[in-house]
Amino acid sequence: MTTTLFSDFALFDGKNEALKTNAWMLVDDQTGKIIDCGNQKQPTADQNVSLNGKYIVPGLINCHTHITMDPSTGDGGTAANVISSTVHAVDNLHTLLKSGVTYIRECGSTYDIDITLSHLIAEGQIQQAPEIMPSGRPYSMTGGHGDFANFGHLVDSPDEMRKAVRQGQKIGSKAIKVMATGGVMTKNDFMDDPQLSTAEIEAAVEEAHHKGNIVAAHAEGNPGILNAIKAGVDSIEHGFYVNDEEIDMMLQQGTYLTPTIVADWAIPEYGHGILPDWEIKKAADALDDLCQNIVHAHERGVAVTLGTDAGTPFNDFSMTPVELQLMVELGFSEYEALLTSSQNSAKLMKIDHEYGTLEPNKYADFLVLDQNPLTDIKAMQQADKAVYKKGKQVY
Repeated sequence: MTTTLFSDFALFDGKNEALKTNAWMLVDDQTGKIIDCGNQKQPTADQNVSLNGKYIVPGLINCHTHITMDPSTGDGGTAANVISSTVHAVDNLHTLLKSGVTYIRECGSTYDIDITLSHLIAEGQIQQAPEIMPSGRPYSMTGGHGDFANFGHLVDSPDEMRKAVRQGQKIGSKAIKVMATGGVMTKNDFMDDPQLSTAEIEAAVEEAHHKGNIVAAHAEGNPGILNAIKAGVDSIEHGFYVNDEEIDMMLQQGTYLTPTIVADWAIPEYGHGILPDWEIKKAADALDDLCQNIVHAHERGVAVTLGTDAGTPFNDFSMTPVELQLMVELGFSEYEALLTSSQNSAKLMKIDHEYGTLEPNKYADFLVLDQNPLTDIKAMQQADKAVYKKGKQVY
């Protein structure tokens, strides 16, 4: 076994609010896992790397991305063919990693491209990419939010859902994505349109949980949010109009909330004169409401995760640190914002035994920053931050 000792830095381990100063971290070069870390007497190692008094934080876990989508188009580029979609996806993975994202949960890819890419990354055939928990194509009712060519599995009964989820898991889906309501990017539906029924979503949950996999529900308004919670999904994605009845159930069931604030914010911020008026209006009309409702859910104790819906219009793959900034602007502390990744995203994805925090027996996925993000969350937006995966610098 060879080892690398990282030293001379201030450590935010992803768990404790207090920084550990004059810290060191000993990493096993073969496994990429942390052997030990502290700020007392340093151990010996085969290699020594001084980080020159900078700040070390865990790599970010973005639990809502769409790597095959193109944020420069109004429809997310869902009409692209399999070759161009794959090229976009690889480029987008590079951008995510450079921004500080070291692990993603994909929430819908055309042609099931994320499943293949997740295998190639795990085998080391693709370098400079975050690890992927793949979803494959999402599950939508006919005519629903997700009924795009080569994008959604179209299901119109519990039995159709059951078979489609079994097929998805057969080829490698680990995160089942269901469409419980309409959304911003589809012209003929709205956030308060319920789509997949509770019974249909229940079938997806049962099949996923049989395999130890998780279910995410696109659910922006009501009654779709309530339907998804009743069906037992693991996370509500967006949740713009979540109410107290639903919060009560989420707290009881341990349901996570992924608000994707930046996805809604970016459309009215950058879309005027480019996107259709109906798309801008839907996003703008929801923005104040979603901010109020997300903060209320957070204050009541719902576990909020870090996800951006990356790939939607003007919401490119570098925006994960901006989501953290928006959370802080809404009233989260810097510490609370960072915990959405290191604690909540990791736990939702069931990877918290090896990822999320920087402590012994976990992977050395970390970022090196010039400034302290616990006093200014914008420190996470540093363009030239160093990014390490399993103890090796990748950017």
